[in-house]
Amino acid sequence: QVQLVESGGGLVQPGGSLRLSCAASGSIFRIAAMGWYRQAPGKGRELVAHIINGGATNYADSVKGRFTISRDNAKNTVFLQMNMLKPEDTAVYFCNVLSTDNTYWGRGTQVSVSS
Repeated sequence: QVQLVESGGGLVQPGGSLRLSCAASGSIFRIAAMGWYRQAPGKGRELVAHIINGGATNYADSVKGRFTISRDNAKNTVFLQMNMLKPEDTAVYFCNVLSTDNTYWGRGTQVSVSS
């Protein structure tokens, strides 16, 4: 079974930075997109950023200019560099991989932004 393992979450002060990583392992599959979603307390899951096959990226308006998504295709790894973090960025961040025939999710990593 394909597994996605997130890392890099933690507690930072407003204005700080974190870098999330997600490594996908398991059976070979064709990746169409890799990205990050987040779920804040009491809210639904929302897209943060995606990078699609070919390199194009999408970002939620709330994170544009602050977050950068990147990937290492050889290692099936996706990253999310988060700068100028705000308290409203506090959430569990989930790695997502979309293949041609399935969607995979990590178990999440907590990001907390607080003074």
